[in-house]
Amino acid sequence: MKEMLIMTPGPTAVAENVRLARAKVTTNPDIDLEFYDFYKRTCDKLAQFLKTKNDLRILAGEGILGLEAACASLTESGDRVLVLDNGIFGHGFAEFVELYGGQALLLQSSEKEAFDIEILEKFLEKDHDFKYATIVHCDTPSGVLNDLSKICPLLKKYGILTVVDSVAAMGGEDLQVDNWQIDIALGGSQKVLSAPPGLTIVSISPLAYQAMENRQSPIASFYCNLLTFKDYYEKKWFPYTMPISDIYGLDQAVDNILFDQEILKRHAMIGKATRKAIKNSPLELYLQTGYSNTVSVIKVPNGLNDQELLRKMRQDYQVMITGSFDRLAGKVLRIGHMGENARTSKVAYSLYALQKVLEESGLKFETSLQEDFLQALK
Repeated sequence: MKEMLIMTPGPTAVAENVRLARAKVTTNPDIDLEFYDFYKRTCDKLAQFLKTKNDLRILAGEGILGLEAACASLTESGDRVLVLDNGIFGHGFAEFVELYGGQALLLQSSEKEAFDIEILEKFLEKDHDFKYATIVHCDTPSGVLNDLSKICPLLKKYGILTVVDSVAAMGGEDLQVDNWQIDIALGGSQKVLSAPPGLTIVSISPLAYQAMENRQSPIASFYCNLLTFKDYYEKKWFPYTMPISDIYGLDQAVDNILFDQEILKRHAMIGKATRKAIKNSPLELYLQTGYSNTVSVIKVPNGLNDQELLRKMRQDYQVMITGSFDRLAGKVLRIGHMGENARTSKVAYSLYALQKVLEESGLKFETSLQEDFLQALK
């Protein structure tokens, strides 16, 4: 079996040194005091690249765990929560809010554009009685990128706590947790960090802790209770056994990110070049504005089947890209150029393979996607 080129928008290809780090001899993370120091150092490095002085925690669970844990820890029965909705994951936050007894109010903006700040401003002028608000940084199914630097300070102006899902953007897009007044920022190991899936990253502000500690009712979960981790280092106690090999790998992945001084520039260049090549072809991008530099989303050409195209990409060219789901199922193709996927040779070959499969399906191209991409990088 030939090795597959993984170009999905998460999980991404895992760096070789991350894989090797996961193979290190393990100890008992519950009672080995040196592991508490290791875990803390890894959290501190994560805080460094997220530009925050807030507490960082690594949770044992895929990125969705962080979304639920934030809602479980903050939400009490009857709490009003503002859900900024311009994508599938943005809309999905409402389910977690309501699961824990909150009242989710969905504020919608176009799914093909970054969230409209004017819509939010006008809404908040009339109604701002919310405990917290949720927003997705990059909504992966559509690839839309929202401007947290404007959204979060505006919410904080009205005293609203901010919860941000940055799973698909963290590391590949600028993220300034403290400057942008983000109370809870959430990430995952399997996206730009290019470690295997299974870990959630969460930063927690003092105000978020205060809201959790001043609840009138207990948090209705153990595994999703962020307070259980608050004093882990002082007490030398984890609420559950930590996946030590995964954290060894994540630590190396964070070192890779910190070492790569050009990571944001690299993602921006590759994202822009990919979009330019697509625009110069018979293909059409799904979005109108708000493009993320971590994923490009392309409309499936009329008359073609996304699953058949994806199958041919895998079978004939050993390239794995993906479609989407929910209301975008069957309508788009997604190329993930994030983390270890955001390499010129990998994206160039993926575009070559995509064009070949589309041409075999009857679509005509006047120029080369691969050549247009490479030319745009110059």
